[in-house]
Amino acid sequence: MAPTGKAGIYRGSVKDFPSFNAEQDAEALYNAMKGFGSDKEAILDLITSRSNRQRVEICQAYKSLYGKDLIADLKYELTGKFERLIVGLMRPPPYHDAKEIKDAIQGAGTDEKCLIEIMASRTNQQMHALLAAYRDAYERELEGDILGDTSGHFKKMLVVLLQGTREEDDVVSEDLVEQDAKDLLDAGEAKWGTDEAQFIYILGHRSKQHLRLVFDEYLKISGKPIEYSIRAELSGDFEKLMLAVVKCIRSTAEYFAERLYKAMQGLGTKDNTLIRIMVSRSEIDMLDIREVFRTKYEKSLYSMIKEDTSGEYKKALLKLCGGDDDAAGEFFPEAAQVAYRMWELSAVAVAKVELKGTVHPATNFNADGDAQVLRKAMKGLGTDEDAIIGVVPYRSNEQRQQIIQAYKSHYGRDLLADLKSELSGSLAKVILALMMTPAQYDAKQLKKAMEGAGTDESILIEILATRNNREIQAINEAYAAVYQKSLEDALSSDTSGHFKRILVSLALGNRDEGAEDLTQAHEDAKKLADVSSGNTDSLETRFLSILCTRSYPHLRKVFQEFVKMTNHDVEHAIRKRMSGDVRDAFVAIVRSIKNRPAFFADKLYKSMKGIGTDDRTLIRIMVSRSESDLLNIRQEFIDLHEKSLHQMIEDTSGDYRKALLAICGGQD
Repeated sequence: MAPTGKAGIYRGSVKDFPSFNAEQDAEALYNAMKGFGSDKEAILDLITSRSNRQRVEICQAYKSLYGKDLIADLKYELTGKFERLIVGLMRPPPYHDAKEIKDAIQGAGTDEKCLIEIMASRTNQQMHALLAAYRDAYERELEGDILGDTSGHFKKMLVVLLQGTREEDDVVSEDLVEQDAKDLLDAGEAKWGTDEAQFIYILGHRSKQHLRLVFDEYLKISGKPIEYSIRAELSGDFEKLMLAVVKCIRSTAEYFAERLYKAMQGLGTKDNTLIRIMVSRSEIDMLDIREVFRTKYEKSLYSMIKEDTSGEYKKALLKLCGGDDDAAGEFFPEAAQVAYRMWELSAVAVAKVELKGTVHPATNFNADGDAQVLRKAMKGLGTDEDAIIGVVPYRSNEQRQQIIQAYKSHYGRDLLADLKSELSGSLAKVILALMMTPAQYDAKQLKKAMEGAGTDESILIEILATRNNREIQAINEAYAAVYQKSLEDALSSDTSGHFKRILVSLALGNRDEGAEDLTQAHEDAKKLADVSSGNTDSLETRFLSILCTRSYPHLRKVFQEFVKMTNHDVEHAIRKRMSGDVRDAFVAIVRSIKNRPAFFADKLYKSMKGIGTDDRTLIRIMVSRSESDLLNIRQEFIDLHEKSLHQMIEDTSGDYRKALLAICGGQD
């Protein structure tokens, strides 16, 4: 039987088969493969319902009975992904890891993601067994092959992990925790350049329990999670490896849940990754992975495998999965506890992260000089777009307002009118947006969303659901000043029903700004979870009264209590129980409260993925977040999509691209 977790409880999905008989199973497999064709259903049913220890015994019995190698016969009879999966199950775990690593490093290129996944997630004992299996299978030393196939700090960290010498003592020294957190800060954020050796030593040697406390202390003293600093200070495969190490230290189950999700999301399936994880974790922590998966992605691992694969391959994977957590809408207490802990961690992290923009006040700023540069760029025939881009995105909004005043004083002209006359297309939209105050720009976007034949509800939702009280009040003032009508009246005349009530409530800018109240949070969660007909308030009214009025810290605690009560994320419940604009508005509020930079990162990605770009959304978010949290959005973007915002913006063109890249502020 495989190792246990959670205070001795076995957490694998595959267990020893009762009344096991190796010779009978060997005979059944022989019969399934003899003659013309093979009985794939019989093969998958038998192999996926035996533990790895039992499969090894079957191989030995097969050899004794028929003088043949069972794995060789399976390779001959089966093909493709199904063959890879079944053969993977037949190898002892260390030999399976050894084969995966050998495949990753042989040939022309190296599969660094495979190396990272295995090396970052294995225990000391698993690493020692892997080294022995590699030596036995290939008559070579794995360390030598790693040294020959990788380079730099990436190579150094792989070699450290390969030693399997991570401390395992759960007795933690508070002084050493504080020292390690300080050393990591001094090695990166607080230093010109980066001391990679310090990162390698601490993350490669300290115990998991110790490092979790180091990460908490690092957040306390630096104002940001260790992951943010790793992304800022390290690069390439070394950065990816260190992030994987951190994720595995925080929660190995969450790391693998994320890997499985990314293997199946979007077009195409990364089958090698899917197979490797399903095989390697089936007797270790598949139940934990399932719980995290369901909570994090609001669907069961079983249902995603079912949607994304086919044939015997699908049937075998589903057997390894071991069950569907959404089968009958049941309540899973263990999943609820996992979700509660995940909320605890994320709520603390979100609350403590320092929000940073990418556009800062220019040093040695001279409004008169900038006004002159802009006037010169627009005088005469043609326009010097490069000169305009060289000024506008590199000044803070407050400095741009001073430039507007200086331009008026020097030339008696309206700078915005001149820019509008000289520029065109998407570049004009970016530059003019930057020249407005944030409140004026938001007011204009809201006005445009409501004018004409149709209403763009998504813009109304995005702006009103993500701005704080101060920003909302400034938008109200700007809207009334420019359009001689209150924003509340405009929303009331352009929308209706519960959707109107949500928007009007948000547009008041009266959200409570106090701390969380645990007793009240429990009551609020109960109110949101209540689906009984006995409650006189409508579902939408209950959600509105809580989501549109409570403070952000309090609502994070409400969401945590909600998932503990229902085993569902509140967003999942909204999607299931509501529809249309009301659903979209509540989802946006929830996402913004959970993690606002991640909400905007997702919207930016959707604006650029696929054919064509939604320039209106791209410009609106890049401009409106440039001085508040665009740096955080960049970090969430690369974490969510494994591609930098800078890279995706590079798919735009011309001066428009130059302006957006200037706002973006750099590569990740």
